[in-house]
Amino acid sequence: MSFQPVAARVDDARDIKTTLPSDKRSQLSTTDVDAYHIIEALPEPIYMTDANGRITFYNSAAVKMWGVRPEIGKSEFCGSWKLYWPDGTPLPHDECPMAMALRNRQAIRGLEALAERPDGTRIPFLAFPTPLFDADGKLTGAVNMLVDITDRAIADETAQRYSAIVESSDDAILAKDLNGTITSWNRGAERLFGYTADEVIGKHITILIPLDRHDEETHILSRIRRGEPIDHYETIRRRKDGTLVEISLSVSPIRSRDGRVIGASKIARDITERRRAEEQQHLLIREMNHRVKNLFTVASSVVNLSARSTSTPAELASTVRDRLNALAQAHELTVPSNSEAQERTEQVTTLHRLIATILAPYVNLSDNCQPRVTIVGPDAPIGGGAVTSFALLLHEFATNAAKYGALSVPEGEVNISCDEDADQLILTWTERGGPRVDQKVDGEGFGTLLGRATVRSQLGGEIVREWKPEGLSIRLAVARDRLAGQQS
Repeated sequence: MSFQPVAARVDDARDIKTTLPSDKRSQLSTTDVDAYHIIEALPEPIYMTDANGRITFYNSAAVKMWGVRPEIGKSEFCGSWKLYWPDGTPLPHDECPMAMALRNRQAIRGLEALAERPDGTRIPFLAFPTPLFDADGKLTGAVNMLVDITDRAIADETAQRYSAIVESSDDAILAKDLNGTITSWNRGAERLFGYTADEVIGKHITILIPLDRHDEETHILSRIRRGEPIDHYETIRRRKDGTLVEISLSVSPIRSRDGRVIGASKIARDITERRRAEEQQHLLIREMNHRVKNLFTVASSVVNLSARSTSTPAELASTVRDRLNALAQAHELTVPSNSEAQERTEQVTTLHRLIATILAPYVNLSDNCQPRVTIVGPDAPIGGGAVTSFALLLHEFATNAAKYGALSVPEGEVNISCDEDADQLILTWTERGGPRVDQKVDGEGFGTLLGRATVRSQLGGEIVREWKPEGLSIRLAVARDRLAGQQS
């Protein structure tokens, strides 16, 4: 094929006859010239060939598209520098749509191809070649009109990109018309609501709305018709299996090319997990508030009660510190070993473990190689406020024993037995081997005041002390259903 470099622009004033072979120019009538000028003025690329496919005419729009000016009577089939099929496969000129139309003597309508300019840019186009015949039916040539579809290709690519984004989105994305009929449905919607696209397209949107919320759709459509978007509207929708799901809903108007609102797009996001997280957060905040209040209450009680049994500021500080440390050790038993959401609630420990923790400083062996503290009998779970009460009581028992009783001498021992009696658990504290007991040691001290304040009201039980010569004996009976701290 022969090509001529294209000028910066086509000279509109040039004689149209220069695009024709010399033997044809003299045959042009005034009407022919007028027709050629009309074709030259058209915005779409148009060119003609003879029966052998040699180009006999082309207009300025064709030169602009091709980026070259083919030689009249020499260039064949198409004036493009190079041709390709839409998939990028090279397309020889003698196999292009114009060549096919001439070979088959049949018009072709809208066959797609790519024209490459000398600068490397490629233009997607549709070809409409039509064979021309004389009065005797003899093939005389063909005319071809090329339609540049660059804008359509860009739009198609953009649409495909958006379609891929919509399909791959985790959110439910759907569209409906102004009557509320579902017109599109992505995979996210299928996962969220349980319906396939085939099951819901063409159905009314109320298939997803609980009966008591149908008025929401009327309000939404009213706003959409006015062109108003709806952002992050939280509501409840119904799945295919009938279960309800909390969602955050965004609705936007869909407009036609002339700006009319013709429907709405909806993006629905499942907020069930977020709601659950918020509820857990609120629960933790309430629990923290409750615990802080309890902490201040307990600390205030410890200070007030300790003040009654101490005589100097230093003694008060030491006593309060020891008692708060005992509470801290007991609290450690109720803290979960991990932070998983479902296990964040306070854990239940056991009575034996709590006793062992509080009395840990005193469990060293006695002079006769026997344990100074023994724990026997059935164990029982303990939690909530009962942990605090038991921790304080056991701490008082132990510190009094260390000051005045069996734990104040190396050979002293404490035996703690747990027994069950109907709906009660009975703890018996027995001291042996300590100094002889001639009188009550506790008097109206902290332990006695604490017993009055908490054992009866919180634990539903009673505490009895018996000062025997061989050592103090304490009997603590509590309601079993109070041990887990259900009531406080």
